[in-house]
Amino acid sequence: MSELQTSIAALRKSYERAELDESASHADPVQQFDQWLNEAITAQVPEPNAMTLATVGSDLRPSTRIVLVKGYDARGLVFYTNYESRKGQELAGNPYAALQFHWVELERVVRIEGVVEKTSAAESDAYYDSRPLDSRIGAWASPQSQVISGRGVLVANAAKYGAQFLLRPPRPPHWGGYRLVPTEWQFWQGRKSRLHDRLHYRQDGGKWVRERLAP
Repeated sequence: MSELQTSIAALRKSYERAELDESASHADPVQQFDQWLNEAITAQVPEPNAMTLATVGSDLRPSTRIVLVKGYDARGLVFYTNYESRKGQELAGNPYAALQFHWVELERVVRIEGVVEKTSAAESDAYYDSRPLDSRIGAWASPQSQVISGRGVLVANAAKYGAQFLLRPPRPPHWGGYRLVPTEWQFWQGRKSRLHDRLHYRQDGGKWVRERLAP
């Protein structure tokens, strides 16, 4: 074993910032998520809306990437991307997916599982139009997940579509929103001696059931 491997194996952290008790948590997981996300924003956690998205392809191999949540409510959590990307193709074949937020500074993790559906065209249009101009052009310029010969392809595409659309690029037909409709939530709070708090919410008869899981 190398010295680096030895030092990694010896890494330890004692989690002692907070606790997550059933009596102090919300019965509705969306309210609990809203509280924790706002606390992460208030604490100035870097990119508090960044989340890992896990999908599974037709070959049954999982893949993950970081996306940004851009909205959430009782219906689910919304993010935007290229529908022709790897994630888009995998979601088209298998709409089940998982999300994870990791707020390291707060010693917290939120995990969500559910079914993904496309947002309405109106929702996608509204969000696309709110983006900075260079981001809107970027949605046209990048053939996401495809092999390209070099960065020059992206620069050339951006120049091409910038000249074509000027200040008013329309939303690309291959770009828009997805909404993950949760069937399960988990909230994890680090605790001392690895006796972490872990609350699980699951649907039962249209209502959320909250239960504690062993860490």
